[in-house]
Amino acid sequence: MGRSLLSDQELQPSFQMNQSTSAASTHSLSIVIVNWNTGNLLRECLSSISTACLPVGWALEHVVVVDNASSDDSIEQIEQLELPLVIVRNQVNRGFGAACNQGARYGNSEILLFLNPDTRLLERSLVEPIRTLTEAHDAPGIVGVQLLDGEGKISVSCARFPRAKHFAAGALGLDRIWPKLAHLMIDWDHRETRFVDQVMGAFFMTSRKLFEKLDGFDERFFVYFEEVDFALRARDIGATSLFLGGTQVHHIGGGSSSKVRDRRLMYQLRSRILYARKHFSVTELALTHLTVWLLEPLSRTVFALWRGRIDDVVSVWRGYLLLLRALWANSTTSP
Repeated sequence: MGRSLLSDQELQPSFQMNQSTSAASTHSLSIVIVNWNTGNLLRECLSSISTACLPVGWALEHVVVVDNASSDDSIEQIEQLELPLVIVRNQVNRGFGAACNQGARYGNSEILLFLNPDTRLLERSLVEPIRTLTEAHDAPGIVGVQLLDGEGKISVSCARFPRAKHFAAGALGLDRIWPKLAHLMIDWDHRETRFVDQVMGAFFMTSRKLFEKLDGFDERFFVYFEEVDFALRARDIGATSLFLGGTQVHHIGGGSSSKVRDRRLMYQLRSRILYARKHFSVTELALTHLTVWLLEPLSRTVFALWRGRIDDVVSVWRGYLLLLRALWANSTTSP
């Protein structure tokens, strides 16, 4: 798929306070951001949206920020920003997938962009994804872009649909020897445009039509694997995922989850088990459980000790204790 180059005459600011732009626009985009204690990162992300451009004929309908019961002042920092902002305040943390579904219900825009609060858009970060999703003859169902880390280096942001062998290879460190055994596409430099199984949810653009057809994200995934599950279900009905190597977005990574490493591990493993139950055979599900409960805690502990990180060892075993409690609670409340 070729990359179209747009002149400045074909671009317009994503949002202007006067209404002439939106009145002349025939197409619209909504951006959904889920926030949980991200501090200044959220404000910086929103500020970058106001400087990004859209193709002529497009308008930014809403920027919906769904706050999952944050305890910091991140929401108070954004209330005066000049954006078509909708703030949804949850009294409890409903999880990432559920909050994304909440945000997507606002408005009628043709395109939905799910954006992490630890991202920064550049001037042309939105242009090519929108054009590709709506105008390409082989238009994909989902579009992702090249993510740059805090040092400006390209991050690994595309993945294969995971199988049990990928989880086992990761636990044993075999993916470092044979990168093609890795879930993440670490064997590829992420510099060109190509179709992939799945793009990272930090920048996840899709059509409202496809999103509604799939009933949004599966809310059983509290966080992690919800975009993998969505991409797989999209693939099953013929919709593809495209990675745009020529479009960039800054992504710090771990904006909120880095503060709670034990809980982050618990959510990762719980979502992995849920994904395996939903999509794997009985044999693969058994291998996944073997990896989660035997191989992975041992390998994580050994690696942390080798690095001299006792705090990481504590986080690992706290994470597993939280996982046991979560699975037990789910088993006692399920009908």
